[in-house]
Amino acid sequence: METIYDIQQLLKKYGTFIYTGNRMGDLEMMAMELDELYKLHFIENERYLQAKLLIKKERDWMRFNIKGGTGE
Repeated sequence: METIYDIQQLLKKYGTFIYTGNRMGDLEMMAMELDELYKLHFIENERYLQAKLLIKKERDWMRFNIKGGTGE
């Protein structure tokens, strides 16, 4: 798993389509859906951790670049 698109494709396999028009909102919802899939043992630990790390990296990148580099 290398991109946010890969996470979206994984979620689609389980019938979850996320698009709110707000990238940060989409990332939050993806993270919540991944948590549920993991708790229910639909996805294995390694895939779960890879996906969560990708989401964290994307959120961090957006916070830094959209807020002018302050990270706030």
